[in-house]
Amino acid sequence: MIRANDIIDKVADYYPAADFDIIRKAYAYSAYAHRNQVRLSGEPYMIHPIEVANILAEMKMDIASIAAGLLHDTLEDDPMTSIEDLSLRFGDEITALVEGLTKISKIKFKSSQEHQAENYRKMILAMVKDIRVLIIKLADRVHNMRTLDFQKSHRRQAIAQETLDLYAPLANRLGISWIKQELEDNSLRYLQPAIYRELEEKVARKELESRAFIDTVIKLVQRNLTHNGIQAQVNGRLKHFYSIYRKMVRRDIAFEQIYDIIAFRILVADKAECYNVLGIIHALWRPLPSRFKDFIGVPKANMYQSLHTTVIGPEGRHVEFQIRTHEMHQIAEMGIAAHWHYKEGYQLDDHDRQQMDWLRQMIEWQQDVDNPGEFLDSVKIDLFSEAVYVFTPAGDVKELPRGSTPVDMAYSIHSKVGDHCSGAKVNGKLVPLRYQLQNGEMVEIVTSNRQHPNKDWLAFVKTSKAKTKIRQWVKKEEERRSIELGRELCEKAFIRNKLSFNQALKSGKMQAAAEEFSLKHAEALLAAVGRGKLSARQVINRIFPEMRKSQKGKKSDKEEKRAARKPARDGISIKDIDDVMVRFAKCCNPLPGDDVVGFITRGRGLTVHRRGCRHVDKSNSERYMDVSWNLDRSSSHRVRIRVMSEDAKGLLVSLGTAISSQEANITSGTLQTTINQKAHCYFEIQVKDLEHLKRVKMALRGVKGVYQVTRIS
Repeated sequence: MIRANDIIDKVADYYPAADFDIIRKAYAYSAYAHRNQVRLSGEPYMIHPIEVANILAEMKMDIASIAAGLLHDTLEDDPMTSIEDLSLRFGDEITALVEGLTKISKIKFKSSQEHQAENYRKMILAMVKDIRVLIIKLADRVHNMRTLDFQKSHRRQAIAQETLDLYAPLANRLGISWIKQELEDNSLRYLQPAIYRELEEKVARKELESRAFIDTVIKLVQRNLTHNGIQAQVNGRLKHFYSIYRKMVRRDIAFEQIYDIIAFRILVADKAECYNVLGIIHALWRPLPSRFKDFIGVPKANMYQSLHTTVIGPEGRHVEFQIRTHEMHQIAEMGIAAHWHYKEGYQLDDHDRQQMDWLRQMIEWQQDVDNPGEFLDSVKIDLFSEAVYVFTPAGDVKELPRGSTPVDMAYSIHSKVGDHCSGAKVNGKLVPLRYQLQNGEMVEIVTSNRQHPNKDWLAFVKTSKAKTKIRQWVKKEEERRSIELGRELCEKAFIRNKLSFNQALKSGKMQAAAEEFSLKHAEALLAAVGRGKLSARQVINRIFPEMRKSQKGKKSDKEEKRAARKPARDGISIKDIDDVMVRFAKCCNPLPGDDVVGFITRGRGLTVHRRGCRHVDKSNSERYMDVSWNLDRSSSHRVRIRVMSEDAKGLLVSLGTAISSQEANITSGTLQTTINQKAHCYFEIQVKDLEHLKRVKMALRGVKGVYQVTRIS
């Protein structure tokens, strides 16, 4: 077990003048706070904060960060620990870091997704104040993933998926490549254990086979560099497991068909030598023009700089080279942590702050986006997307997600530019607004005061900022139209019943009726009528109850309330709405256990979608209804899955047996083979709920040769 002195020794190597008493004090405080706690492995809980602090020391972080790493779970796990006590003992800086790391555990949320979204909101808010919060959080996740074996199977899967979805991309955005790679590999290990073991064996064999080849290339490159008077460090390595797996899935190829699995790295003294080395490599072997990237001239947003080139090397094999300076390599491995000086009082300089603009954009999203699902989608879009680099007419570089359009570019300049974007010129030629921008293009935005955001733009814009701003505009317009339509419907209904609409409005009766429907004001009531959530008849009955009693066949108040609470068919419960026709969306086939949302469609009742389904009109959030699964009612639901595997004799029988072993019924199945000995199998099966589907997918992943099982719409 690591001790306080082990951490202090590491810190002393890079910062001999540090105040080591703070580390000792934090170590003692954390040990006392966790004194009666054990991890799932049976080990003392204190091992975890010590390991986190040790990772931070290996990253050469400052004393405050290491102390916060030791204390990061005390506020959550020890009821005797308070913010005031931490502040008194360790000061405001360390306390702020610990508070930023503390999970939201005492607030009740509507769904697990909302709980997760609120955690990320808090983390991102804390990150903007102090980026060290995220660096410590990543160190915490690294150790949790190293010890994930002791969690239950479903928890391992959930934690690994969360890590792959958010924490690995966050590490990438910070430029900390070693954390990104370790988190990705460990996530793959738990999400696809059979594939991970297979890759482990094949990579180990490949490494043995390639040792002589790697040595040959290194000697040849070193000899040519020395001949040209360049002192360089050259090494070769096989790519990490997850990057290999992604390439196999993306290109739909087997491991043996990946030819650029080896990457060589050349480290030199300065930028000029990087380009000299590039010329020498291209003189030795023929380059592949489509595989050259200059991240020195146009650095990535996470500060990464390097020259990438792929050549046809010895034996006709594709060989990738990464050429960079020693300083660039340090930043490539440690990202913003390499810029974080360990001495007290360091603040990010203007260059670092400019590189972290994406954090400030996330703050904009959390202010503008109310729906937690939309918030998480926004975060994932910017974390996952590969980048494209384009230029403004002034020569400024803009980094956008791949597939971005002139509208995305306009919103990245300013919200008003986006709102009034009427056209664009790319390299001097007019292009459509849905044109996808390419690397190196010069883009000029054309604006007009008569132009406003269009709902159709949502079909092609890529950036979160553009989507958020367009939805806000559409929402306002939809609200205005709903109020106008609601007013028109109410006025006609009032006239038919020989009543005065204006009098009801001026007397405050409409306001009172709105409050009875749990709406804030009369305009909200009119908007609800315009959207079809309420009828004009319901409004009249609420304002003039005597008319309701006089009408034949009308339900009593008690009957209306019972209808509002009545569970809909197929296990869906609807809140705060009269009895309504319900159907399940065929585009996403929701299952019990899925996070779902109801969407009102005029004339078609309520359609239940999986939250995040791309066919839900996100610009009309007012039409969303709160729905939930009534799990007391059991029924079977159809769902489609795709199984990708190696083609083999008896494959269909093995897959069918795996599905049947989990008591799931197969309603249809098809199999397609490819020329590279791959098989794509599509099944429509009947399952009870999401957990039942997970068990089926787990059984399918256990079939030899299967490397991916996905649920499809």
